[in-house]
Amino acid sequence: MRLADIAAPQPKGDETLLRVEAAGLNFLDTLVVRGQYQVKPPLPFSPGVEIAGTVAAVGPESPYKVGDRLAAPCNFGGFAEYAIAPRDGSQLLPAEMPSHDGVAMLTTYPTAYLALRKRAAMKPGDLVLVTAAAGGVGSASIHLAKHWGAKVIAAVGSADKAALCHTLGADHVIDYSAEKIVEAVRRIATAERVEGVDIAIDSVGGAIAVDCLRCLGWQGRLMIVGFAGGSIAELPSNRLLLKNAAAMGVYWGEERRRDPALADMIFKELFELYRAGVFRPLVRDVFEFNDAPAAVAALGARRTVGKVVVTT
Repeated sequence: MRLADIAAPQPKGDETLLRVEAAGLNFLDTLVVRGQYQVKPPLPFSPGVEIAGTVAAVGPESPYKVGDRLAAPCNFGGFAEYAIAPRDGSQLLPAEMPSHDGVAMLTTYPTAYLALRKRAAMKPGDLVLVTAAAGGVGSASIHLAKHWGAKVIAAVGSADKAALCHTLGADHVIDYSAEKIVEAVRRIATAERVEGVDIAIDSVGGAIAVDCLRCLGWQGRLMIVGFAGGSIAELPSNRLLLKNAAAMGVYWGEERRRDPALADMIFKELFELYRAGVFRPLVRDVFEFNDAPAAVAALGARRTVGKVVVTT
């Protein structure tokens, strides 16, 4: 990546032009810059698919006005001073919410909400296992599961991330660089007097997802959020049968597109929880605009926690 001066894009239809104040990084950004993502934008392009900022111009059909503050997905182009935000997925930010919190909440918290509430039907007292628990979706899952009365097991890959998850409110923490997830969960389940976890939220994939499946108790639910480990799990379906269990995908972007009313309801509740001080997104790794290549590299090397943000 290199810096370049280009003409600002112009909004059409119901689009808005945002003066970008914060751009969120995702694992897909580490892939698309190497040409390894399923979508290959024509070169040259700016990475970045999540933005937050102030409306600078509006298309003729936009419901927003100049000066509004939004968080929004974008079809790449987020690592820029100005970027186009489509109407679909845009959310007005509360006045008290800084842009880096807004962009951090755009995907991670509704994904965690969708996994816990709508797909897994979490109830108070459930035992919830969260992998990549120091990441964006992971930390959001800890916050929401604890608020709704669950007991949370956070699984991470290093001692410093384990310490962080204790501060986020996790009841138990597993460092899977030092101990095996399945053995640790069985020990915790025995102490909690249950046979396994009720819900596992996995963002890693591969062998970790299979371990999560092995950790499920009777009628447990495995929520498949992503494959940050780089490989897709081959799940042994016999374990689903023996535990009367379920494995379900969680794809917030498509859910949002198909059910905008649900998306608005979820954001309304999440913003109310934010205003009430129930949680603050984990935003530790914030990079200046000129350091966007370093931000992508740090995320790809798993040196980051929470939501990684580039500010302009």
